[in-house]
Amino acid sequence: MNWRRALAGLALGAAAPVVLAAGELPDVDLGRAEEINMGRCFLCHGVDGESSTALYPRLAGQHYQYIAKQLADFQAGRRKSDTMVSMVEGLTADEMLALGVFFEKKPTRAQAVQDADLAGVGRYVFHRGNEYSGVAACASCHGERGLGSPALPRLAGQVPQYTESQLKSFNKRERTNDNAVMHSIASRLTELEIKAVSLYIATLD
Repeated sequence: MNWRRALAGLALGAAAPVVLAAGELPDVDLGRAEEINMGRCFLCHGVDGESSTALYPRLAGQHYQYIAKQLADFQAGRRKSDTMVSMVEGLTADEMLALGVFFEKKPTRAQAVQDADLAGVGRYVFHRGNEYSGVAACASCHGERGLGSPALPRLAGQVPQYTESQLKSFNKRERTNDNAVMHSIASRLTELEIKAVSLYIATLD
């Protein structure tokens, strides 16, 4: 099937996405994905991908291509994480794709606004960037609603602390994949802007 060749390309670092009609999900073994989730994923990411704590990303609604690519990157060592490297050990390309579809199908929800003033700063940065420091608007790549694309992650509804930690990791180049563009953006963000945009992103759905 074409999606298997496409995923193999992703595992090798290629940018080619899975070619399917808009909104169409590949036919995968969701039963196997649920089995893997309950055996490995749910303790950190929650049964339905809603994240069990503020330390871990929300996977519900994330693009399956993006999830499959991140899993392949962890397995190949392109993205560093002692925990995730052990979690992806032995997973096949089919299983990684199935996990991606499994989580994309899960319902999403926005978080309530915790600090309206701070979220307002985040809204400005997300939609307009900061022309004075050269920060590009997040929406220019991730979309006005933060829904992303097959190649770029959905941000909407993400756990604020996780978004904040990833922006800081990009800035320090500790995030070892997908770093080129994000480093140039994250390195220009102030501490206030990082916290504000992370909080605002959590309110999107």
